[in-house]
Amino acid sequence: MTDDLKRGGIAVIDYGSQYTQLIARRIRELGVYSEVYGHDGSADHIDRHEPAGYILSGGPNSVYEPDAPQLPPFILQANRPILGICYGMQLLTAALGGRVAAAREREYGPAPITHETQSPLLDGLQPELRVWMSHGDRIEALPPGFKSLARTANSPHAAIGDIRRKTYGVQFHPEVRHSPQGNAILSNFLFAICRCRAAWTAEAFIDDAVYSVRAQVKHERVLLALSGGVDSAVTGALIHRAIGDQLTCVFVDHGMLRKGEAEQVVRVFRQEQGMNVIAVNAVETFMSELVGVTKPEAKRKTIGKLFIDTFSQEARRLQGIRYLAQGTIYPDVIESAADSNSAKTIKSHHNVGGLPDDLQFDLIEPLRDLFKDEVRKIGLALGLSEAIVWRQPFPGPGLAIRCLGEITWSRLEKLRAADAIYVDALREAGLLRDGTAQSFAVLLPVKSVGVMGDNRSYEEVLVLRSVTTDDFMTADWARLPYELLAEVSARIVNEVAGINRVTYDITSKPPGTIEWE
Repeated sequence: MTDDLKRGGIAVIDYGSQYTQLIARRIRELGVYSEVYGHDGSADHIDRHEPAGYILSGGPNSVYEPDAPQLPPFILQANRPILGICYGMQLLTAALGGRVAAAREREYGPAPITHETQSPLLDGLQPELRVWMSHGDRIEALPPGFKSLARTANSPHAAIGDIRRKTYGVQFHPEVRHSPQGNAILSNFLFAICRCRAAWTAEAFIDDAVYSVRAQVKHERVLLALSGGVDSAVTGALIHRAIGDQLTCVFVDHGMLRKGEAEQVVRVFRQEQGMNVIAVNAVETFMSELVGVTKPEAKRKTIGKLFIDTFSQEARRLQGIRYLAQGTIYPDVIESAADSNSAKTIKSHHNVGGLPDDLQFDLIEPLRDLFKDEVRKIGLALGLSEAIVWRQPFPGPGLAIRCLGEITWSRLEKLRAADAIYVDALREAGLLRDGTAQSFAVLLPVKSVGVMGDNRSYEEVLVLRSVTTDDFMTADWARLPYELLAEVSARIVNEVAGINRVTYDITSKPPGTIEWE
């Protein structure tokens, strides 16, 4: 991607907050590019896109601790607007001559703040706001030139600012949904204080990415492992728009996809999108290698190795491939601490990792600057169907880790049929997208006694799982209508042979995980 689209955005400096990525997402939702940088990053790296301002994230430390992360001096010297959030506000205070100390009473959770002083940061907001607090320290003395902009019962300086220097701090988290006016505060910082332009749009991204891919690839050929998931789907559609038939996609059907999914992927991308798709039916190979494999990690490793072997075999048959395209997205980049946008030779990667030494490609990752919600917007703008763009999250090993215990074709078919009944019912009720973030069925290697007709049955148990979440780091179980669960349970028991009991998982994450294996 060219620097022009990123120039004049916001640099988010990460101090370890669980909400750091959320800050960047909220800014982008307002139409301004933002990027997350480590607090120990160099000035050249952090300022490479000429940001219009900085936001300092929260974090778990106290600024007065000996080894606490500090504020890089160049940020204060850059003469750009700054907004410190929670720990970031305390850093500003300490660095500019104020005093921070442990609060007598900690503030965690929702709290009302009041503000009376007019300021560009809080302009247009109601005098009393509800915000989300999460701190054990507070500002005891303001730095020279600052004044208090808002307060709570326990924090006399819930928001502070030096209006002349365009430097502000808030003790709360405006980026979370629990701060209802948080977006308005961030909007004031972006547009009233930093004078940003709302230029970060799906259309602008597509135009820029198409230009960049063409400039990088020229007349070479590109290979993509197409899974049908939203990231690889949008990657394929975007690159295909840029270079057309120079792109070849390989789709591996390992037999553990959901009902009708393999056919859907081929139909959508080969027939509807006109892409060059090589569909490999490797079901028998995968099933034979999984005989007797029951441990979750062994399943993952077996399937991962077989996928690499199958993909590599197809790649060797193709001639003249220089580039490997992958659907890496921005959270992957942040988590791996990657900071380079240049293509690189790849032998191991989180999507297609462990390729043999004789298969070395230069890498293309056109979505590496995007969050998942942005990827979906790009997909819709590229003309992909909602069925593809809003496809439920699906693990690489597929149903293998939702079919607990031994994997057999009959058990997979049983799970496939039950899962389809559940997902279709949620879709018809309007709950698949808006009411849940992820929904699926899990088949247990457990049998229970039942009565079907006049006969005793002894068959397997199925679990239904639906969760709500914003970021998949934490999740809560979805409170689905009892009537819907009753209908789904009855249909599964009546229509899917071999299942006589259906349960609903009401475990949140943490302590549980979203998937069962």
